[in-house]
Amino acid sequence: MNNKKIKAILFDLDGVVLSTDHYHFLAWKQMADELAIPFTKTDNERLRGVSRMESLEIVLEKYTGAPLTAEEKVALAEKKNDAYRVYLRQMSPSDVADEVRDTLRELRRRGYRLAIGSSSKNARFILSQTEMTDFFDAIADGTDISRSKPDPEVFVKAAQFVNTDPAECAVVEDAFAGIEAAVGGGMLPVAIGSAVDCPMAVHKLTTFSDLLKLFN
Repeated sequence: MNNKKIKAILFDLDGVVLSTDHYHFLAWKQMADELAIPFTKTDNERLRGVSRMESLEIVLEKYTGAPLTAEEKVALAEKKNDAYRVYLRQMSPSDVADEVRDTLRELRRRGYRLAIGSSSKNARFILSQTEMTDFFDAIADGTDISRSKPDPEVFVKAAQFVNTDPAECAVVEDAFAGIEAAVGGGMLPVAIGSAVDCPMAVHKLTTFSDLLKLFN
């Protein structure tokens, strides 16, 4: 795919623009400890880009207690999210690197439309806490979709929100599932962080500001 065709850049939020991995870990571990489920940071890595209920099922793989009803599972997921949101209140603009802000400003100056494509239902809250909302022309998150990554729905929605054809969109992702979603949506997949090992990625970033070399 030709970089010169790109008119919009869609970003996953967590692990790309900023990181809430530690807060996710603390909230999942709090829930897991109550159920006597072993939960490590390695386990937490498996939850990248995965919806809340799907994440819960992964955590419950090590559960050895009495069978849980669907209602009990929903309650557990909500309990985890309540704990997570308490942790998120600690976030501030300092949680976003200057490099990220400067890069986003320059991409907008160059005329690119920017959007968030996140499976998280907390995306808008996180952006508000870190004063990042105004950096993006649109936000597609877990409240807009019925299928999480690797389904491309969230990126297709983000492309619609910025009135751009998917073939003219690049996606910046740190998870294999996100890269797969970008490919599935017919978009240019750009990897950063853990996703640089994904063979489906067309471009691989060493640092966030490398985007300015790709999209000049």
